[in-house]
Amino acid sequence: MLMDNRHGLIAGEQVTTADGTAEVDAATQLVDDLGGNQRITLGADKGYDRHGFVQDLRDRNVTPHVARKRKGSAIDARTTRHRGYAMSIHVRRRIESIFGWMKTVGGMRKTRFRGLERVGLHFSLAATAYNLVRMARLAVA
Repeated sequence: MLMDNRHGLIAGEQVTTADGTAEVDAATQLVDDLGGNQRITLGADKGYDRHGFVQDLRDRNVTPHVARKRKGSAIDARTTRHRGYAMSIHVRRRIESIFGWMKTVGGMRKTRFRGLERVGLHFSLAATAYNLVRMARLAVA
């Protein structure tokens, strides 16, 4: 799932099978789907701190704001020295509240459907519902 850091809206989602590298592959695909020539940043947790993934992001004109592993991190000082990296790591926690909302309110704790396509449609519906609720809250503020 991709989240807009500024407003907390879901920018893209994709359901994949759990095979160890599916999350990283899905993140790369979601970045490709965004398109555009403008430089963007992508925040992620330590599971994405892989040399191949970080290099793929840099090749796509994306700044990787990935949480660093203690040893053997692919993120170097040219990324972590900027103030935006610290801000991105701080805001990255917001996506966990989206997953919490989708589990409690959106019915995603235990899916009612079988098959990747049906689960994906349910996930997209829950993500759309979250965005609608979030936009209503942003409009009031």
